Order: sequence, then structure tokens, then C-alpha cells
Amino acid sequence: MAGEVRRLARPHDPAEALIGARLRAARQAAGLTLAAVAIEAGLTKGFLSRLERDEVSPSVASLVSVCGILGIGVGQLFEAPETSLVRGDEAPPINFGRRGLREYLLTAGSQRHLQVIRSLVEPGGGSGPELYSLACEAEFVYLVAGELRLLLPGDPVDLTAGDAFTMPGATPHTWLNPSADTVAEVLWVLSPAP
Repeated sequence: MAGEVRRLARPHDPAEALIGARLRAARQAAGLTLAAVAIEAGLTKGFLSRLERDEVSPSVASLVSVCGILGIGVGQLFEAPETSLVRGDEAPPINFGRRGLREYLLTAGSQRHLQVIRSLVEPGGGSGPELYSLACEAEFVYLVAGELRLLLPGDPVDLTAGDAFTMPGATPHTWLNPSADTVAEVLWVLSPAP
């Protein structure tokens, strides 16, 4: 088209890398204020604020100093984020030997902070009669469709579509689809991945 400007892909130039958001995230994760980091690094708060907005370029010495205060390596600022794509129809099936159940791993096997599993539970299907617990800190259950009954020590918890339930990973439990005719679709989120 006339007048259309097309940009060609060019090699990544480290000098053009945007690092501000990563610096800000690292500072916030460390629980530090702009003022505290600026004082310790011998910089002004204004300069550090502009650095976090990618409005200025730091010297190597300043960047090394700030990263040291934040407890991160300079190289971490320039690494591509670790991402993975799992298409719905390509999710690898997993099998824990349960009945009336099809399960799929939605997170990459290399992911250690989080594991997401999609379960399609046939009517009457479930994890079996024995209670079990997982080696993770937290287990989050989201019911996409159908019904799900969580059996915990004490009273059962009945979920319907749209309900969410969170419990410590060490909580003994089992579960089943109590419906006589509807498949339940469940998302299980485990953190960190067991």
C-alpha cells in the first residue's frame, strides 16, 4: 500500500534492551524503596526512578551496583523470559491410574514454580477412595464445568461450575464427580510443582 512503512525484523541489540520493569520488580520483591536503593548505590532517587522507566541508560558500574543491592545478576536483566505454549489439543496426557478420568499437563515439564493440570472427570469418576496429599505448598482447584465433590477430613466440599477452592498441599483429600450424567472439567494448580 502507498505510504505504508514496514519495519523489518532486526537482530536484538542489547543496548536497546528495556530493563526498567525487571529492576522495579526485583526491587519490590526485595522489599526495598527507591530511596533506600538510591542511597546504597550512591545514586539519586530521581535517576533510579527514571532508570526503572527506561528513560536513562546507566553506567556499567551503576548497573552492577544496583543489581548487587537487589541480589540479582546483571545477566538476568537481559535474559529472555522463560515461556512455553501448550495448545489445547496438544497438551500431553498424564495418567495417575485413576478411573473415569482424562488428564492433561498444561504447564511445561521444566516449570518448577507451578503445575497446572486439566481433568475431564466422567460421571462417577474420581481419584479413588483413599485420601492423599501432595508435596506442594498450595493446591488450587477451579471447576470449569459440571460438579466436583472434595472429600476432606470432616465435611465434604461440593463445587459447581465457577467455584474455586484453595487448600494447603499437605491436606489429605480425595475427590469425585457426583453427577450421574455430566462430565466435570477441573483445573488443578499446584505451587510449587510437586
